[in-house]
Amino acid sequence: MIYILPILAVVLSFIFVYLVRPQAKEYYKLFLAFSGAFLLALTIFELLPEIYENTNSRHIGVFIMFGILFQIFLEFFSKGAEHGHVHFSVENANFPWLLFISICIHSLLEGLPIVNNDTIIYGILIHKVPIAIILSIFLIGSKLKLQNAIFFMLVFSMMTPLGTYLADNVDLLLQYSSILNALVIGVFFHISTIILFESSEGHKFNLRKLIVIVAGIVIAYFL
Repeated sequence: MIYILPILAVVLSFIFVYLVRPQAKEYYKLFLAFSGAFLLALTIFELLPEIYENTNSRHIGVFIMFGILFQIFLEFFSKGAEHGHVHFSVENANFPWLLFISICIHSLLEGLPIVNNDTIIYGILIHKVPIAIILSIFLIGSKLKLQNAIFFMLVFSMMTPLGTYLADNVDLLLQYSSILNALVIGVFFHISTIILFESSEGHKFNLRKLIVIVAGIVIAYFL
């Protein structure tokens, strides 16, 4: 299931957008805020305690910071698509290679910690659905050919399971699993906090957003 669920989350989101052509962006912003809070809480409750067990805390902190910086670097090319911002022109019919490569690298990294922590899969799934919906709205609404949009989303859907498979079967990745997980924690920290502060207009917290954020944290705590 840890290999199938991330694929289904992306593919079904694409099919939903293709068939329904949703317009109500406000609900996706709330879902995005929930996903950011949920992913951040799971990272703190599940990944952080494990990564600091029997490891050099200073070294782990360095790699967490490196993960934050690496995600910022990826966003130079993705323009923030990992947290719900797609700033590419819909009039451009060329395949968005920079967006594709950067978001696939991000998705691949997401799959690494799943091997040692099954619970984090829920945070990744909740994060993937609104991102997949937003990407699908952009791709379907652009001048890009439908087959290219399908190719984009299919490959994107398979990157997280690929990361999980590599982390579980490649000896080099197994040897450095703590370092890699620390890097992914940094990625999650950056993504989730950006989502929390950018999912509403004018960077203002409203009551509905506060409710979904608290709900995301509470649900993550009891998982």
